[in-house]
Amino acid sequence: MRKTLDPQAEVLLELLNDYDISLSGDSISESRQQLETMVGLAGEDPVSVGEVSDFTIDIENREVPARAYVPEGEGPFPTVAFFHGGGFVLGSIDTHDNLCRLLAKRAGCLVVSVGYRLAPEHPWPAALMDCYDATLWLSRNADRFSGSDRVAVAGDSAGGNLAATVSLLARERGMPNIDRQLLLYPATAYLEPMTSRAENASGYFLTAEDLIWFMKQYIEDTLDAHNPLAFPLQARSLSELPPAFVLTCGFDPLRDEGTAYADRLREHGVSVEHTNYESMIHGFLNMEAIIDRTYDGVDEIAAYLQRELVQ
Repeated sequence: MRKTLDPQAEVLLELLNDYDISLSGDSISESRQQLETMVGLAGEDPVSVGEVSDFTIDIENREVPARAYVPEGEGPFPTVAFFHGGGFVLGSIDTHDNLCRLLAKRAGCLVVSVGYRLAPEHPWPAALMDCYDATLWLSRNADRFSGSDRVAVAGDSAGGNLAATVSLLARERGMPNIDRQLLLYPATAYLEPMTSRAENASGYFLTAEDLIWFMKQYIEDTLDAHNPLAFPLQARSLSELPPAFVLTCGFDPLRDEGTAYADRLREHGVSVEHTNYESMIHGFLNMEAIIDRTYDGVDEIAAYLQRELVQ
């Protein structure tokens, strides 16, 4: 049965084409600005939540910026460490501000967005270590923001990769305890050929060319590409990992690797809830000004968090 692209997603794609938006531009700074422009076109005014505060997490010889979104009401609230997407090269706390606001408001969770170091200035494993260390810190200090010790990791695209690899690293090290992992159209594989990468190679916002460009920035040594802490689909064992919520999109080159990771988690005994938005494109959760189904996606994620973490 042939897939049908959501009409509002089609309108957005036409708009991005009119503005000549490309994620893999002539320079790193240009590409980063392009994503900021796209979010400005597709996002709405900030959603009101109980309290928002910027702070830094002191980790050994570095400081990791973060932003806490505290919902209205009385805590302690379940805690979500959120890692933004952007191919490990683009994106920031600001580009995903409204998504985090929506999650905090609709799920009733403390959401802490982590501003990890970006490639190519900081190739793998810098982003992974920032996200892991921030999650470890948050598991011990969430009460500063009315958070509880029930901790989930979440992220979209590259951030979904980081949520998955942080979970793997936490299993390897025995800490922190992660209750759930939310993987939103995650990047789980390197450059392996997949049907969705060919089928959705161009015309749907994220392109196959973008993927290749991102990987070249993120992976300095090609040997690292075979490390499961870089791309978790390569892990020999996925047992004893946190239960997972995996979201994929029909018109997304990352669709098949997200589905494959959900399937492998199940094969290794991990409880998985997988939902596929067949008519959607990559990144639609950041496109609420134009795509109404953004709210369906956020509400499904929020319902999962409510069901699994809120006591």
